[in-house]
Amino acid sequence: MKINIPETDQERIVIVGGGFGGLTLARKLAKSNYQIVLIDRNNFHQFQPLFYQVAMAGLEPSSILFPLRKTFHRYDNVYIRVAEVTGIKLAEKRLETSLGICNFDHLIIATGADTNFFGNQQIADKAIPMKSVSEALFLRNTILNDYEIALSTTDFDDRQGYIDIVIVGGGPTGVEVAGALAEMRKNVLPKDYPELDCSEIDIYLVQSSPQLLKGMSEAASEKALEFLTELGVKVILNNRVVSYDGEFVEMKDGSRIQSRKVIWAAGITGSLIPGLPEGSVTYGNRLKVNRYNEVEGVDNVYALGDIAYMEEEEYPQGHPQVAQVAIQQAKQLADNFKKRAAGKEMKEFSYRDLGSMATIGRRLAVVDLPNWKFQGTFAWFVWLFVHLFAILGSRNKLVVFINWVWNYLFYDQSLRLIIRTGAPWKKMDDVIDEGERG
Repeated sequence: MKINIPETDQERIVIVGGGFGGLTLARKLAKSNYQIVLIDRNNFHQFQPLFYQVAMAGLEPSSILFPLRKTFHRYDNVYIRVAEVTGIKLAEKRLETSLGICNFDHLIIATGADTNFFGNQQIADKAIPMKSVSEALFLRNTILNDYEIALSTTDFDDRQGYIDIVIVGGGPTGVEVAGALAEMRKNVLPKDYPELDCSEIDIYLVQSSPQLLKGMSEAASEKALEFLTELGVKVILNNRVVSYDGEFVEMKDGSRIQSRKVIWAAGITGSLIPGLPEGSVTYGNRLKVNRYNEVEGVDNVYALGDIAYMEEEEYPQGHPQVAQVAIQQAKQLADNFKKRAAGKEMKEFSYRDLGSMATIGRRLAVVDLPNWKFQGTFAWFVWLFVHLFAILGSRNKLVVFINWVWNYLFYDQSLRLIIRTGAPWKKMDDVIDEGERG
C-alpha cells in the first residue's frame, strides 16, 4: 500500500522529522518547484529548549507546540503525513511507514536524537528522560503526585524517597532543570504544601566531568556552579551514576542517594532509521555527511541536525548537537536544492557559531557570544528575549510572555495540575512513545 500523495512531474523531496532542521528545510522549499513531503510521528513541532519549563509547571504544553499543517496553509506542493518511518529501501528509493510506502527522489533524514543511557538498561527502565513534551508532562505528573504522597508519609526515610530528586547530566538541560526545581522548592512548594517541611527536599545534580556546561566557557561553568550552589542544589562533580533500582541511586564511588525520581539528561544518541548501510553510521549513532549534507555511501540521501556528523576545519569532531546547527544546515541545503534545479554550483556548508546560553533561575543565566561572555541579570534577559522570539507562532509568543511576566511578579502559576492519561493501565513507555518524533 502506498501513502496517498499525488504523483506529479515535480521531483519529490521527503523529509523525515519536523524538528528545527526538517521544518526549516520544508519552509524554505515551500515556494520551490519540488514536491515536499514532511513525515513526523506528531502533527506538531516541539520547541525542545523549553521542555523543562513544562516539566516544572511553568508553561502549558500547547504554548511550545506548533501545528505543522498551519505552517503550510498557502502552499499546495507541501504534504504533511503523520506516520512512523519503519525502514528505508535504498535501491527502490522508498520509505516504509506505518501508513504505507512512500517513494522519494531525495530523502532528508532529520530525525534528531534520543536519550542515551549508555547501554544501561536498568537506568533506561527506571529513569525519566526529557526528549519530548509527553516525557516532560510525565515528569510533571510524577513530581506533583509524589509530593501528594509525601504529605501522608510519616516515616522520614520513606518521605525522602518521594521528595528528593536526582538530575543526571550537567549540560544546559540538567542545569536548567536543577535551577527550576530549586526555585520551585523555595517559592512555590511552601505555598502549595504548607504541611510539608520543604527544607527536607534535596536536589542533586550529578556530572561525571569536573565542570558543568561542558562546551561553554570556563567563566560560564564556574558561574553556573555558583548560582546553583546559592540556590541550594547539591552539585556532585567527577562522579557518575552506575545503577538505579527505582529507589536508590548507586554512584561510581560507592555512595548511594535515595530518590524515586531520577531525571536523565546525561547524553543523546542519533535516532536512526533501519535500512541505512553500517558504513554510513559513525560515533553517537550519527550519519556521516559531507559538506553538502549528503550521507556518505548512498545517493540522494541527506541528513540534518543532531543525526548528521559533519567535519570541517574548525569542528574536526563534528558540530555541536544544538538547534542552530540544524537550522543553518537546513537553510544551506534548501539553497543548494534551488541552485541544483537552476543548474548552478552548490555551496559547501560552514557553521557560524552564534553563541550558547543557559538559564539557572530568576535573573540568573550565563551567555557565551563569540566575542562577549557575560552572566547574571542581563544574561537572563538576553536568554528570555532569544527564546521568546525563537518560538513559532504569535499566539505562542504572547502566551509564553504572559506566563513569564506573571511568574516573575507572583511566583504562582496555576499550571501545577496532575493530568492523567485516559487509559490508566498504560505503562510509562506507552505514554512517552506517543510524543516522540519519528
